[in-house]
Parts: sequence; C-alpha cells; structure tokens
Amino acid sequence: KGNRKIKGAVLASAIAKNRYIRISPRKVRYVADAIRGKSVLEAMSILEITTRGATKVVQKTLKSAVSNAIDLKIATPETLHIQEIFVDVGPVAKRIQPRAMGRAYSIKKRTSHLTIIVSN
Repeated sequence: KGNRKIKGAVLASAIAKNRYIRISPRKVRYVADAIRGKSVLEAMSILEITTRGATKVVQKTLKSAVSNAIDLKIATPETLHIQEIFVDVGPVAKRIQPRAMGRAYSIKKRTSHLTIIVSN
C-alpha cells in the first residue's frame, strides 16, 4: 500500500491499525516506546516478557502488520523492522462517580488508536 522513498531507496511498507482500544494512550505509549525502531523478531521477544496490560494489544497489532507484509509479498518476518509506531488519542467517554453530600466526580474513560508500520 505504501512505498516510501528514503535517501534514494524505496522502502515497501505494510500498515496495521487498531482503533478504539479501551486503554489509556499513556499506558499504550509506554509499550510502544519499548519496541520503536526494533526488528520484528526482537520486538516480539520484548513483548513476550513485558508484563504491562497494553502488551497484548500491541502484540496483536504487530502480528497483523507482519501478516499484511507477508500478504503483500513485501518481506519475511526475519527481514522486517518497525519503521513507525505511534499512539493517538481516541474519544473519551465521560462517566459520573457519585460522592458524599450530593457531590459527583467526573471519570474519563480514555481510548487509543494504535498504528504500526513495518518495512524491509
């Protein structure tokens, strides 16, 4: 889908997006920062041992990006690396938490959009 030209070379890339993830963007960014710029195999091994909640979501999206690259005949998983990974803010669901003496606290249930681009 996307061929990017970087310093005279054409990089073929595959994209995977996961939208409306019910995890705060701050928590997903922590995991995304750990694998940014790494090879796919190295990123998978990092995600295997990471114990954060967002790890499973990032792992699933990374597998989808690798699968897209294989389907597009761009490269094999051994030669792929993570070209870009970023987390955007999704819509925020606002809820009310009743408190004492008739007060109410606002609760923000944040969502994220995760995008992973892999290339050879």
